[in-house]
Amino acid sequence: MKRKWIAAVAVLVLATGVLTGCGNGSSADTDGKTQQAQEAGSGEEDTSGTEKETAGTEEEKEPVEITNVSYDPTRELYAAYNKLFADYWKKTENQEVTITQSHGGSGGQALQVANGLEADVVTLALEGDVDAVKDAGLIEEGYTSEFDKDSSPYTSTIVFLVRSGNPKKIYDWDDLIRDDVGIITPNPKTSGGARWNYLAAWYYFEKEGLSEDEILKNMETLYKNVVVLDSGARGATTSFVENGQGDVLLAWENEAFLSLKEYPGEYEIVVPSVSILCQPTVAIVDEVVDDRGTRDVATGYLEYLYSDEAQRLEAEWYYRPSNEDILKEFVYDTEETTIKEIPEDGKWIINNVDLTDINHFGGWTEALNKHFVDGGLFDSIYEEE
Repeated sequence: MKRKWIAAVAVLVLATGVLTGCGNGSSADTDGKTQQAQEAGSGEEDTSGTEKETAGTEEEKEPVEITNVSYDPTRELYAAYNKLFADYWKKTENQEVTITQSHGGSGGQALQVANGLEADVVTLALEGDVDAVKDAGLIEEGYTSEFDKDSSPYTSTIVFLVRSGNPKKIYDWDDLIRDDVGIITPNPKTSGGARWNYLAAWYYFEKEGLSEDEILKNMETLYKNVVVLDSGARGATTSFVENGQGDVLLAWENEAFLSLKEYPGEYEIVVPSVSILCQPTVAIVDEVVDDRGTRDVATGYLEYLYSDEAQRLEAEWYYRPSNEDILKEFVYDTEETTIKEIPEDGKWIINNVDLTDINHFGGWTEALNKHFVDGGLFDSIYEEE
């Protein structure tokens, strides 16, 4: 696959005034398979040591290391962001910072942190996965109030990725229950993105005026059409794009745009009539940072995600900035619902979509207990072969 996969455990090092890019690596995902990856880019020499940003700093501090445990599709974003943050932290705090990355299905990542994988911060696909870490006693109550926008510095939504020309004429959620359509989506038991997919589909059928029993019947049909139920969103993209499986990929918006960018002319994005506002959530892992003495840098790391520089970087990697003014810079003014190429002016966000959010489902605790726990509604409609 042409994509420069970013290693699930990638280390970014800022030497004294110099940011050094990492080489190739591999990592085990949540199901134990090894995924090859490459780091992209390298930094440039920093000659700004006398700039006003370093004013008042008397001497260089000891180097510090932190670990960010994140979900599948953020590999490219955090490879770029970690360089940006390391440069910022060096200039403002005169301290080298090394950031180790871990990526995988969001639910599996949360479970690993809860079971002992040391993370200074988590940047997961949804609040419910961060709750799993909190429930393990590692994150304090009230973490969603610690940072702006309910600790969600960027958002996304769910779209369809189809092959060029849309040969199966897939335009909305009801097309996914036709018997001639093969679907690729991750597993809601392990993937945060898959849970967003599921809830967006549920919302569509609900808006059609169906009863819960009728919705469940349609959801069962939809999941019977699933060709591959991967453990994470990146694995699902690989199944669709690299392995040529299925007719449609239910995808994070950023994953779909990356495929469009890297395979011009081969895929199209279809924006359905309704979807869901996906709110990835970030948090400091209090137990770890207090033990390691990394609270200051971990806090700075998450706070800087809201800076103008980081917000624009997030948009460049096809995440929706939480800063409304910066988001408007990337809004694509169109009535079209099929996107065949990346707009040359960089404006890619389509806002003419009916987006529900997790509050419609009573919040993540209620949604998880109703739909995704063992014995929940998802288990009632899908049985692994």
